[in-house]
Amino acid sequence: MQPRELLQKLQETSLTFREYRPLALRIDKAVMERFPDVSRKVVRTAMRMHTGSTRYLKSMEKATERFDLDGNTDGELTEEHRQHASETLKQRFADAAKRKRDQQKAEQARQREAEAEQRKAEKLSQLVEKFSGR
Repeated sequence: MQPRELLQKLQETSLTFREYRPLALRIDKAVMERFPDVSRKVVRTAMRMHTGSTRYLKSMEKATERFDLDGNTDGELTEEHRQHASETLKQRFADAAKRKRDQQKAEQARQREAEAEQRKAEKLSQLVEKFSGR
């Protein structure tokens, strides 16, 4: 089983995963008990994918409790973890905004270059017309 398949199964069977609630600490062990045929590496990769998602981090930012696979509360969410989620989101959004700005600048540069090339071609054709008539 691949990590995405495992996440899909977890979302089908667990309200906690379906609603992107903050996960209980060491939930990977509970996942491995429910899915014994799945390798530890696949479970860890799936957990990284899930907990790294923007939707999960937004949930972490606002929540006060953690949840187990059955949707029951399983401990408190510390301020440190909420702060980490918040900082991660801010950094992610800042990086996305920078990439967008860089893309816009590159597109503008390409447009300017194309316009300059077009002006150059027009001038060349005007010169050809001017001097070919003689």
